[in-house]
Amino acid sequence: MTPAIFGLSGTVLTGDERAFFRDADPAGYILFARNCENAAQMRALTDELRAIAGRANLLITVDQEGGRVARMKPPVWPKYPPQGVFDRLYDIAPISAIEAAQVNAEAIGLDLAEAGLNCDALPLLDVRCAGAHDVIGDRALGHDPMRVAALGRAVLEGLEAAGVAGIVKHIPGHGRACADSHKEMPVVTATEAELEQDIAPFHALRDAAMGMSAHVKYTAWDAENPATQSARIIGDIIRGRIGFDGLLMSDDIDMEALSGSIADRSVRALQAGCDLVLNCWAKMPDMIATVEACGEIAPDARRRLDAAMAGKDVGPFGGAERRAECIAKRDALLVAAGVEA
Repeated sequence: MTPAIFGLSGTVLTGDERAFFRDADPAGYILFARNCENAAQMRALTDELRAIAGRANLLITVDQEGGRVARMKPPVWPKYPPQGVFDRLYDIAPISAIEAAQVNAEAIGLDLAEAGLNCDALPLLDVRCAGAHDVIGDRALGHDPMRVAALGRAVLEGLEAAGVAGIVKHIPGHGRACADSHKEMPVVTATEAELEQDIAPFHALRDAAMGMSAHVKYTAWDAENPATQSARIIGDIIRGRIGFDGLLMSDDIDMEALSGSIADRSVRALQAGCDLVLNCWAKMPDMIATVEACGEIAPDARRRLDAAMAGKDVGPFGGAERRAECIAKRDALLVAAGVEA
């Protein structure tokens, strides 16, 4: 098995993709809007990926947060609010906010399950900081670490109720970054004491099955390497101080915060301690180079992958009625508190 999660080029597999994926056996796949036409088309696509892999619980994920980050879009799928709406509700009614975040996540998870996906890149545990770049912004669950943790756990539980795994991101925290890592390397100069706020939600949810690393430099920990490629940050902070022992994947290895070839970036991430590298763009030369450079998945990474995906087989869908109940419950909680989605 190749320690990578790969993207796909379209709504169906090409012949080249089919042959390549059969030989490469990647750990999983990630879908984008270009792959999402409707639930039936997606289910056929994901069923084919499972047949190629020979694994009913093959990791197939998507970035379906709500708000401005949604790959499965209206009018085919419901419009979901940004995660920050639950932070606003928490100001008024904390218990209602937790319940709303949970049923919203369950509804999202049921959308994914119907389409044959068993994983969502949610929740963000990034603590929002004043003056930071808006790349996180209203995607965050709040400014207070324990609020973020409480709402984040509700999101994980909602996804789990739909049979979908969640991914906590972006470890060890993207909330105070003053640049967008899609475009350039963010450098965080906060002290170790200040960074305790950033890692607190991840520590609280350290039992999460999966996490995603941040392409961010933290000078207090490692002035030379971003977290994704830092053995010190992954070993001492993520695995050590935070205590996270789940499956750790990189953020998209193709983002402009990183330098070098895709294969070189991937090798550096794996050597630093990431279990899997995320390569989203379905560029065949890059995927081939990644397979050739990265070799076989490490035993500990395979153990974590198997644990994260245990019980995540995708069966027949029967959740339409429950999805409607979840959305209605979320909306009732928001309206009762006077919060607009």
